[in-house]
Amino acid sequence: MLSLCKRNLLLYFRDKSGVFFSILGAMISLVLYVIFIKKSMLAEWSQVPGAKQLLDLWLIGGTLAITAVTATLASWGQFVKDEEHSVLKDFYLTDISPFQLKMSYMHSAGIIGFMMQLIMLAMMLAYFNVTDNLAIPWSKLSAIILVALLSSYLAVILNMLITQFVHKVDTFSRLNSIIGTAAGFLIGTYIPIGALPNFAQILIKLTPPAYVAAIYRQILMGDKIKAAFKTPDYEAHFNKLMGVKLSWSHLLSLTATSEILFIVFWGSILVIFMTELVKKKQSAIDIIK
Repeated sequence: MLSLCKRNLLLYFRDKSGVFFSILGAMISLVLYVIFIKKSMLAEWSQVPGAKQLLDLWLIGGTLAITAVTATLASWGQFVKDEEHSVLKDFYLTDISPFQLKMSYMHSAGIIGFMMQLIMLAMMLAYFNVTDNLAIPWSKLSAIILVALLSSYLAVILNMLITQFVHKVDTFSRLNSIIGTAAGFLIGTYIPIGALPNFAQILIKLTPPAYVAAIYRQILMGDKIKAAFKTPDYEAHFNKLMGVKLSWSHLLSLTATSEILFIVFWGSILVIFMTELVKKKQSAIDIIK
């Protein structure tokens, strides 16, 4: 299984187009922010101390959540490609089980998503350090790395849930383009969630990666938000409007947000497991017939 993971990693990074499109999907949010969104947002929050660095961190949190989705989805395309070209059938002739085979693709996708998030984090911090003198404390780095790792595997599970019935590379490519384009909107990175109509806000709050972005933002922005806003009411207003904390009946804490993602993660695994059982049973029936 380890050798298959290495093979998938090598194929992904050898294919320059896969890496390019993974970075491009995340870079769209950065480009839109720098060229179109940043100026208007700064004007809106001009009275807030350190608004420029605060908004940069907001963008970084959302972009990392997008990267987890787009990078893992692009790397999962290798499974679809191997399935279409009957490479999986060759692997089945070895001593690796179907479960181990699928797990190897999942692990390689998770590792790729994790690595691409760290690459994007380094790129954005370097850019904003030069332009806005932004820096994050080293003490936050361990929490960011942990979230990057966990969010990558969550994205792998969610992408599997969406693409488990996709068996053609062309179909997967179209789906990849749709999800890559929609991710920025559904995670609340292109436009702050508070600026959207109620229906769009509910749609974002039904999107698990939006909770990943909220966790990133709370880790990155927490101290600066408390320093910038002197009253709890203004702080809560900013958190709700910018999607730093998602709101249902109340603003969700970091713990509550993590619990929701925990439920989504295991619930998605259960759905995939049940689907695989149904497929296996159907295959057995087809063989008997």
